[in-house]
Amino acid sequence: MSGASANVAASERRATSPLRWAALGLAAAAIFSSYYESDAIGPIADLLGRQRGFTQLQIGDLTAVISLPNILLALFNGMLIDRYGPARITLWAAAIGFVGAILTAIGTPYGLMWAGRFVFGISEGAIFISLVAGIAQWFSRSGIALAAAVFLSLARVGSYSLDKSPTWARSLYEAGWRPPLWLGVAITGAGLLAAVGFFILDAMLPRTTSSREVSRERFSWAALWSFDLSFWYILGLHVLYAAVFFPFRQTYAIEYLQHVKGLSLQQAGSVNSGVFATAVFATPLFGLLADRFGHRALMLTIGTVLLPVTFLILSLTALPPWVSTALMGVSFSLVPAIIWPATTLIVDPRRLGTALGVITLLQNVGLWGSNRIAGWLADKAGAGPVNPAGYGTMIWFFGLLSLTALASALLLWRRENGSSGHGLELARFPGPAHSEVT
Repeated sequence: MSGASANVAASERRATSPLRWAALGLAAAAIFSSYYESDAIGPIADLLGRQRGFTQLQIGDLTAVISLPNILLALFNGMLIDRYGPARITLWAAAIGFVGAILTAIGTPYGLMWAGRFVFGISEGAIFISLVAGIAQWFSRSGIALAAAVFLSLARVGSYSLDKSPTWARSLYEAGWRPPLWLGVAITGAGLLAAVGFFILDAMLPRTTSSREVSRERFSWAALWSFDLSFWYILGLHVLYAAVFFPFRQTYAIEYLQHVKGLSLQQAGSVNSGVFATAVFATPLFGLLADRFGHRALMLTIGTVLLPVTFLILSLTALPPWVSTALMGVSFSLVPAIIWPATTLIVDPRRLGTALGVITLLQNVGLWGSNRIAGWLADKAGAGPVNPAGYGTMIWFFGLLSLTALASALLLWRRENGSSGHGLELARFPGPAHSEVT
């Protein structure tokens, strides 16, 4: 059998093996723990302010710092995935994340907690793209959208569980800021065990070297400029959407709901968790709709337009916070369910590693900057329980940034409806990916 034939046969074995569902489950468990620990500062933000005297900027920096290592390592992580395979990088990243969670839970002095979050950030960036690449090796092109949607849906359970933890782990929060972080250590340890299982499962069926895998070509900065406009538009949406959603929901939303809307910690956590609860159930639905009906760029535009609407409702109306939560939940279900599979359809499979690396690098620049700017604005305005109005400038910052994200979505939709599109508006992709227009 020729090398090409062997690769096709190996790929087909994975795509039809019942083990692919076990691989998907283990991947979801690994990312569940990563998402839980990534969001760990939000529910204890008020405790850190009251019990340790942290400023808003310091609190924001504890979330922002996890993006720093990914600015430096994103492209390197992509090359490691190319060289050693997604399953091995997932295992390495999960082990590093476990160490970072321990350092964060020890937590004193502030510098050690910051260092723990930095170490966790090394894991957080690598494990997501390694698992995306790993799942792509287990599912055929016709099934990757649903698999990715299920993966993301189960990942949201991690964020949902974290936001609900002040209720189901209330005694830990009542004991102070540190016990909830040790709970995060335990959950991160469970994620490490899932990564071990994913690695073992991967070894049971040989990895392929088909065109669906990322390339083993040497990285070249000049090659970045050969990506076409659709890639840059979708990259802009990746970066800007994340720079709005995650800093607000991970770091500031619970505190905002406490201080501005007058909710208790448990109530604020429950309201914030609604975003992720919606995503758990709606993300696979949107993945199925995209596979069946197409119109991916249109769906991305609809999902993005909901983002500024939620901030307008939250800040300018007296509607219950659940209204903005429901709208943001739909947005957060729709955009991630479409954007990651759409990215794999826009990019030549041989260059997917480079593309994911560039997206991750710039996305983390956005996350780091957005968290710090939001915290700085809140500090400058004196935001806090005695000055709820001080949060207004931060909310307007997120609202204006979400309008910029909408501009990227509109540009992508316009291009994909023209002659230079990659077929994102088509319902199905029976053949190979559209080649890039250089």
